[in-house]
Amino acid sequence: MSDAIHPAASGGYAVAVDAYERSRPGYPLEAVAWLARTLRIHSGSTVLELGAGTGKLTSQLVPLRARLVALEPVAEMRAKLAPSVPSAMPLAATAEALPLDDATIDAAVAAQAFHWFDHAAFRTECARILKPRGVVALFWNVRRVEDSPFAIDYEALLREFGTDYLAVRHENVSEGELAAFFGGRFVRYVCHNVQRLDRLRLRARLLSSSYVPATEHPWHEPMLAALEELFETHHVDGTVAMEYELRAYASRLDKA
Repeated sequence: MSDAIHPAASGGYAVAVDAYERSRPGYPLEAVAWLARTLRIHSGSTVLELGAGTGKLTSQLVPLRARLVALEPVAEMRAKLAPSVPSAMPLAATAEALPLDDATIDAAVAAQAFHWFDHAAFRTECARILKPRGVVALFWNVRRVEDSPFAIDYEALLREFGTDYLAVRHENVSEGELAAFFGGRFVRYVCHNVQRLDRLRLRARLLSSSYVPATEHPWHEPMLAALEELFETHHVDGTVAMEYELRAYASRLDKA
């Protein structure tokens, strides 16, 4: 695809934007510091963030004082991004068709988004718009699915009710695909991340996912009932801990 938004992303995130903003985790400060070092971001840099969403990572990049270009193709997401990070320039486009001049970007980063892209087309665009020695970084908060009874039961709920959960989850991006995209070697960074969710934020976290059944779907209410039971079983003092492994990958791209 060249200029089309993935239908699961465009449909799911358009209706779940408020839930996404309230419930999705940010990124550990140490991971943002690693990103700044690895991409050599400074006050003179121009940084492109792809799939910026509501600005979760964008807001954490502001203290680096770089010029930020925040690409987000879903209009409802972009409407949240613009007022929350006014110093960033919002861009309505897709990763496969960037309306940017050649060799104008120092660094590009995609957080929670690369799995939606056409990898070959995105790589071609990155190689075109990056300056010589420009670096690309890919970020994910990868939810731990077996580290606790809560994590095991939450994963089981998604597998039972998720409409296309196994097909679109970002864990499907393999090391081979990453190597093909980067053109060989790349560096990795891993650290722990955790968020405490009360009843309402856990519900919002579930509803922020692109693969859960919509309100009119016959599975919607049974899913919420199962979530309520899950929360009652596992909460401690009114919250549950959703744990993640922050995974980041980066490399310089040679011209395609």
